[in-house]
Amino acid sequence: MSAPPRPTPKPLVVPAALAVALLALPIVGLLQRAPWSTLIDRLTSPEILDAIRVSLIVSISAAVLCLLLGLPLAWVLARHDGRWTAALRILVLLPMVLPPVVGGTALLFALGRRGLFGEWIDRWFGITLPFTTAGAVVAATFVALPFFVTTIESSLRDDGASLDEAAAAIGASPWQTFVHVTLPTLRPSIAAGLALSWARALGEFGATITVAGSLGGRTRTLPVETFLALEQDPQTAVAVSVLLLVVSLVVLTVLRGRWLTR
Repeated sequence: MSAPPRPTPKPLVVPAALAVALLALPIVGLLQRAPWSTLIDRLTSPEILDAIRVSLIVSISAAVLCLLLGLPLAWVLARHDGRWTAALRILVLLPMVLPPVVGGTALLFALGRRGLFGEWIDRWFGITLPFTTAGAVVAATFVALPFFVTTIESSLRDDGASLDEAAAAIGASPWQTFVHVTLPTLRPSIAAGLALSWARALGEFGATITVAGSLGGRTRTLPVETFLALEQDPQTAVAVSVLLLVVSLVVLTVLRGRWLTR
């Protein structure tokens, strides 16, 4: 039986109400300006459908990369302690607090055709990332990866290493333990991490436009299309914003068991 709610101290009521207003009013303003009568027509125009297609390619590819790269990294962070893991964790969290444009600029100077590594990638493999769909995927992965890693690491730490130790005690190798013990217990967290990283990649703007630009049909994602439409067709920009808002609400609903309950 849950405890009855405690009374809220009166000095906290007004700041709390102002905080709610700050969060809610922009959403109300957006919904109030939405062109409901032409919403479907605007969202099914060729330009928006192209942006949806590019956004799905970029965000799904980024989520897959987050899974392939982030799962091993989360395991390392959860199962090891020390100064080097603390430094590694800072590196993982950095894209979460770094301005996206700064992240995009860093990626451009690192992976551009004349960048620190991009020059060699271009010379050895003939791969050019800036202003390509692949570049948009890399930018989206850069900003989304921390969300996946922190979700999985938190789950691994909550579960502890007891199951791993039990599997090792009966002769399972580290790889067998990872595949047959760790992964099955992580399935809900992996699903949550994928949903979160996908949503973050879908909404990425700053790093994407810096690295990949806004080439129609190739790198122009929904957030980029929204930004461009603000000057030429504000109603379409609002329509796309409503679409992205709905996607965000769906993701939060899917993750309600993790975040929306105490």
